[in-house]
Amino acid sequence: MKKNSFGFLTSLLVLILLLVVIVTFAGCLNNTTVNDSNQSKIGEDSLSNQGNDSLPYQGPASLLYQGHASLRITTSEGKVIYIDPYVGTGYDVPADMILITHAHTDHNAIKLIETQNPGCVIITNEEALVNGEHKVFEYGFVTVEAVEAGNNPNHNINACVGYILTLSDGKTIYVSGDTSKTDQMTTFSERNLDYAFFCCDGRFNMDVEEAIECANLVQAKHSIPYHTFPGGLFDRERAELFDAEGRLILANGEEIEL
Repeated sequence: MKKNSFGFLTSLLVLILLLVVIVTFAGCLNNTTVNDSNQSKIGEDSLSNQGNDSLPYQGPASLLYQGHASLRITTSEGKVIYIDPYVGTGYDVPADMILITHAHTDHNAIKLIETQNPGCVIITNEEALVNGEHKVFEYGFVTVEAVEAGNNPNHNINACVGYILTLSDGKTIYVSGDTSKTDQMTTFSERNLDYAFFCCDGRFNMDVEEAIECANLVQAKHSIPYHTFPGGLFDRERAELFDAEGRLILANGEEIEL
């Protein structure tokens, strides 16, 4: 009787040990399946991140002073804005927007821009100033606000505009166009503008002294003399006379990060 009991207990112990082995092995299989699933998910995420090199440009906005009154702005999204094309280099980059302040030939040589991207927007003074109203144009990468310009015998205030551009990153740029002092300039200090360009050729527009007066009214962080010589690229001697607070001198061909 004792011998049979011993055999029964032995068999029961073997059965228990066998069950433990089976349960342990099943758990290992389950963990392996979970780990494989996680590895597969990581692999899928890695594949989904491939091709980021083709994403749109993301970087600091920049401004190229091409000379005379011609500017090229590249936004942080990689959008390219030309203003008053006429002289200099850098017209090989495809345009997303072209702004013209007035109809004089030294401000509207659009033909210099070699390529326009699909949907390129062209805004001239005719679209920007309608029945005495200065228009505002909203786009995802920039807001363009037409402002007063002209106000001298050579430039009719009803046929000329300047522009204030607000980029998507908040940077603001005022481009005076061809002008003398305007009433509206007295309101610009409220805008805390980052950059402001003032013409100062002293022949067809205001001279350096009046440009300094305008810069003091506008109070931009950086005041830049341009259109320094009628029809010419850049006159450093005249630019040096522009002794406004926050003066920044750009020669033709110079590019800055905004």
